[in-house]
Amino acid sequence: MPGIVARYLGAIVAHDWAVVGECIADDIVRVGPNGDQFDGRGDYLAYISETMPMLEGCSMDLQRVTYVDDERAFAELSETVTVNGKPMLTPEVLVFEFDHRLQIARVEIVIQTLRR
Repeated sequence: MPGIVARYLGAIVAHDWAVVGECIADDIVRVGPNGDQFDGRGDYLAYISETMPMLEGCSMDLQRVTYVDDERAFAELSETVTVNGKPMLTPEVLVFEFDHRLQIARVEIVIQTLRR
């Protein structure tokens, strides 16, 4: 299991949706920072594969992944996107839960709002 979170996040940045699909469970639940939720591999892949390419100048700096046990992990990262021609940095923590096959069954995104 170690490495699945970094593999998943790397695939998202690379827009490698096949690898993202390999990392996630069929019944994944993704809860976003605004309470938005996507249930199931198909709906989540449709959302993420449409959204990520629209984010201008998107990059991710993964600082640390902490595996609590075979069921949970936390990823600390920062995402940068270009907004109105300027980079906007967003610190985030992603909370992962894994199923019995050690695929990502749930991901919740928590964003720190910085003063601008």
